[in-house]
Amino acid sequence: MTSPVVAVLAFDGISPFHLSVPCLVFGEDRTALGLPRFDFRICAVKAGPIHTEAGLAVTAPHGLDGLDGADIVIVPSWHHLDEPAPPPLVEALRQAHRQGALIVGLCLGTFAIAAAGLLSGRRAATHWAYSEQLQKLHPDIAVDAAVLYVDNGDVVTSAGVAAGLDCCLHIVRARYGAEAALRLARQIVLSPHRQGGQAQFIEHPVARGADADRFTQALDAVRATLGETHGLDSVAEAAGLTRRTFTRRFQKSIGTSFGEWLTSQRIELAQRLLEATEKSMDMVAFEAGFGSTSPAQYRREFSRRVDGDEHMALSS
Repeated sequence: MTSPVVAVLAFDGISPFHLSVPCLVFGEDRTALGLPRFDFRICAVKAGPIHTEAGLAVTAPHGLDGLDGADIVIVPSWHHLDEPAPPPLVEALRQAHRQGALIVGLCLGTFAIAAAGLLSGRRAATHWAYSEQLQKLHPDIAVDAAVLYVDNGDVVTSAGVAAGLDCCLHIVRARYGAEAALRLARQIVLSPHRQGGQAQFIEHPVARGADADRFTQALDAVRATLGETHGLDSVAEAAGLTRRTFTRRFQKSIGTSFGEWLTSQRIELAQRLLEATEKSMDMVAFEAGFGSTSPAQYRREFSRRVDGDEHMALSS
């Protein structure tokens, strides 16, 4: 079977971090995680050496012809925001889009995609500090500065820096399923479930081991029994802490509230059950600790992604 082609655009002055984001997710062999082996291409307007802003030099083996036949085209950043994008790049992006490629703009890469006219009349995200500039340059775009990423189905854009990783993980989840995305997130030590809405939070891994303290043990017990009722007071008691102390430690250790964390754990379980099992809706809702609404909504949205329709972030 032909490997999916992922083409990433590099340019002189690119940040090594921005370039490394799609390399980390799509450029390594992840077949052990249930992902395909990607035909990963570093491209540039002209093939050859690329000098990064950190002084490192990399070689782009492909010119814009590397976008031909791509399944996913990623622009990980951009420069000279007020200058027109090179016409050959604009045409290459348009052609890839016409041929059915998923076009992805990470951080300032949204500017290049906007210059190609692929975001006209649509929502888009970029680094919050440049949202007003993008809106001024392209008033026909609905720029959303409060989200991690926006998925229009055929074009995806993200906010800055680490949100590029969230966006790439979202693409993996949408195309290859929640289980593969979860395995990948664990391997690269990334939160597996930061949705692209305003109710965003970061889940920091909790240390585990034979000597895990009562706080960690209490959270492990919640994860193992997500179908049961878990109140803040009862979990705090299991951790051997007062409600106030538990709340303060939880916020410091996990980075969000206990209620938001519990919801994210239940959503992840519902995702895996809905995609990997034939269990009934009621059973999924029972095992994940939800009523029927959230699993039902996820199943509808997952089906839309499979059909290639526009994906909407799962509401918690």
